[in-house]
Amino acid sequence: MKLILVALDGSKRAPMVLEKAVSLARAFGAKLALLRVVRTPPEIGDELRTTWVSLEQAMYQDATSDLAKVAATIPPEMLAGSAVELATPWDGICRKATTIGADCIVIGSHGYSGLDRILGTNAAKVVNHADCSVFVVRPER
Repeated sequence: MKLILVALDGSKRAPMVLEKAVSLARAFGAKLALLRVVRTPPEIGDELRTTWVSLEQAMYQDATSDLAKVAATIPPEMLAGSAVELATPWDGICRKATTIGADCIVIGSHGYSGLDRILGTNAAKVVNHADCSVFVVRPER
């Protein structure tokens, strides 16, 4: 394993996901590529699209700033880069992993709400659609 894509969402669980990814990278002598995927809700109609474009830009800038702070905590020799993508989270993660040739994706799990059970979580969709192995980080019990 040489390259691990770490999908971070800015949630309270993100530091735990990053910690596990760093441990995995150390164990395998791998590098980490950090990724944050943001998007506006697809249900937004055309009449509101111009308002949401500026919101999407703000979300992108905030995510870029946040990810830069996270990247600064990674030992430079372990960091292969970082990126923010505008996409549906699961699809953006899978496409990025394929594009960079990641050997593994590290992603956090999320609890199942009633809607998640019907539609599936981003983590579940990544597991089902990724071209590489996926390491799902669960919170400690």
